[in-house]
Amino acid sequence: MSRVLVVIPLGLIVIITAVDIALPRSVHLGPLLVVAPALTASFAGPWCTAVIGALALAAEVVDGLGQGNLGSPEHQVEMLALLAVSAVVVVFRAIHERHRAVLHQVRAVSEITQRVLLRPLPRQVGPLRIASMYLAAAAEARIGGDLYAAARTDDATRLLIGDVRGKGLAAVGDAAASLCAFREASHGHATLSELMRRMETSICQNLNEYAETDTDAQECFVTAAVVEIPDAEPAVNVIACGHPPPLLLRGNRVLTLEPDQVAPPLGLEQLTASEPRPATFPFQPGDVLLLYTDGVIEARDQTGTFFDLPARLGERAGEDIGTLVERLRERLFDHVDGRPDDDTVVIAIERLPTPDP
Repeated sequence: MSRVLVVIPLGLIVIITAVDIALPRSVHLGPLLVVAPALTASFAGPWCTAVIGALALAAEVVDGLGQGNLGSPEHQVEMLALLAVSAVVVVFRAIHERHRAVLHQVRAVSEITQRVLLRPLPRQVGPLRIASMYLAAAAEARIGGDLYAAARTDDATRLLIGDVRGKGLAAVGDAAASLCAFREASHGHATLSELMRRMETSICQNLNEYAETDTDAQECFVTAAVVEIPDAEPAVNVIACGHPPPLLLRGNRVLTLEPDQVAPPLGLEQLTASEPRPATFPFQPGDVLLLYTDGVIEARDQTGTFFDLPARLGERAGEDIGTLVERLRERLFDHVDGRPDDDTVVIAIERLPTPDP
């Protein structure tokens, strides 16, 4: 693309020089040649910009010869000014290229970090079909403050969704501690209550390690919800720790699975007083369970109106979960007229019909 655009500054150099030579000596367009290297720097690298600057300087010499004022003080000042401006533009373009290379490397590291921490969810596991959507608050970002994971036990599937509140290394450590504790405890056949306790312990240990060196550690905690879906039983077990409750799509109805007991967020060291107990809800073949973060329900339009997730789900009842998640993404972008300003995760889980024996 830059090779095509370079025709524009070259054309400007030729046109300005030809017109200036044709005009009377009282009218001088030579100073306009500085536009060529300045324009080139907007789409090309430092070497191309330097070449265009050199050609503009050569055109200034040709212009001086054509008008017979090459040796005049005014023309020499114009040449020095053109040389100085071209050099400055080339230097700034080189600095920009270096910063862009560093940013590209940082993004690559961020993407690798996300792949390590937030592994892609399987499309199907056991008797469940899964579709998901993850949006970081900034379009350039590859990882944000929301987290999710899935794990299999011998006879059930467990899913975690959460939101790290805070910033700095402590927040990143909280996300890693939550995910590692979830996966380790799930594979170790811990109960849901034991799993949440282990996650709480891991997060608190992480925050204590950063307490002396990271002042932001005191502001960090994690809201989370964990669901367990048995393979053979049409039910779902839910524990919520300060996290928005899951939604259940059954036919044209949208039900809120609000547990009787909602535990405080993880990392506040308050789970030691009472162990959270899972609440059990029916989850039949054909039902769709929706897990989400508050980036969805707290998204506002230009009038300040929140995104009505249950209403939008009711409009799309009966769609397959892949289409459901994609339509939800489109509606969310339309609602905020752009990209949400908070990290967003949506996970749709459908229980497949039991095959005939």
